[in-house]
Amino acid sequence: MKISSHLSWYRIVAVGLTASGSLVPSARAQLPDSVVPQPTHAVECGACSAGQRVGLSPIVAPAVLPDTNRRKAIEYSSLYSTSMTIHRIASYLEIPLFVAEYAIGTQLYNESGTSGSEESSLRDTHATIAGALGVLFITNTVTGVYGLYESRHDPAGRTRKWIHSISMLIADAGFVATAAAADDDGGSSSSRSTHRSLAIGSMGIALASTIMMWFWKN
Repeated sequence: MKISSHLSWYRIVAVGLTASGSLVPSARAQLPDSVVPQPTHAVECGACSAGQRVGLSPIVAPAVLPDTNRRKAIEYSSLYSTSMTIHRIASYLEIPLFVAEYAIGTQLYNESGTSGSEESSLRDTHATIAGALGVLFITNTVTGVYGLYESRHDPAGRTRKWIHSISMLIADAGFVATAAAADDDGGSSSSRSTHRSLAIGSMGIALASTIMMWFWKN
């Protein structure tokens, strides 16, 4: 009797454990999703994942390169400003001296061969103005060449500076030839005509080059 009662008791316990084990999965199924632990994984960018699936590389921002085309600062010496001021003032004095020399030279050309104190006075005045023009052009040549050298690294206005410099050097050569063709004693008609033509031609080149610099700024 005792053995049979113990066996009955074990059967009851075994049935209860089996029943409790069958209830666990159903209880887990009835739990909400927020309670059931979810597997964790890294979240990837959708565009990056899609690109990797088709064999594309990730997008990389281009590197910022330095601006190599930036204009460099041009430095001028303190003497450059003074030199260009003298050059500019001399260019303003050029026109009245040209006008006076042309007027006196024309009068001498038309009255050549006549004697008297009036012609001598005209010749002295003509020579004085010619000397003033010589000093002016020497000054402008020196200051102009110096300014051209100082601005050798500056691209601004380079074309007009070279045109002005070359034309003024041609005018300088023309004035030297004009002085060489001068004849204080009147000379022949052909020598006087050559002197006059060289003077007018040289003054015309210098005047055109000066006016170009006044109006052509860049």
